[in-house]
Amino acid sequence: MHSEYDPDDNFARSFHDDADLDEDAAQEAVAWQFLLLVNPDDEDAAMEQFARCREALADGGDPVQALRDAIDWRAGFHVEESDPAGLIEVLDELAARFGLRIDWGDDADDDDFLERAEVPALVNVAFDRLREHHYTLWTYETGEHAQAGFITRQRDDEALRMVAGALGFHVRTGAL
Repeated sequence: MHSEYDPDDNFARSFHDDADLDEDAAQEAVAWQFLLLVNPDDEDAAMEQFARCREALADGGDPVQALRDAIDWRAGFHVEESDPAGLIEVLDELAARFGLRIDWGDDADDDDFLERAEVPALVNVAFDRLREHHYTLWTYETGEHAQAGFITRQRDDEALRMVAGALGFHVRTGAL
């Protein structure tokens, strides 16, 4: 018997119809992998964030929102596009976790610089500076006038794309 290959259904025969799959456990496993990627070499932080995420998921929360809330200002950021000072502050804090400092190209505390600065342009500056040290700054769609994302090791780029996609994050490098 010959069947046609359907690329949209390439896992259709992966499990028997009577297989007992726990989708919640699978989702938690993928969330855990995501947290390990955004917390390189810091399993304790990942575990703390995972506990927060599990609570939200147990209450029926959206995985993207649960993870965003769990990592905010710990391993990720969510900043309004009208808040360049907030973006600089959170990205400086996140980069410091890796022993890095972002060169913003000007005095980031200068009011004139902040008045001219645009959040997407600053995200791209941070992306370029972090790549010099083999880290990747990721952003994802928020559905709001905001930039949100996280930092991973450059060598984990492909893994992050797969894990984030499985969770529903529509990620890209640099600014949206």
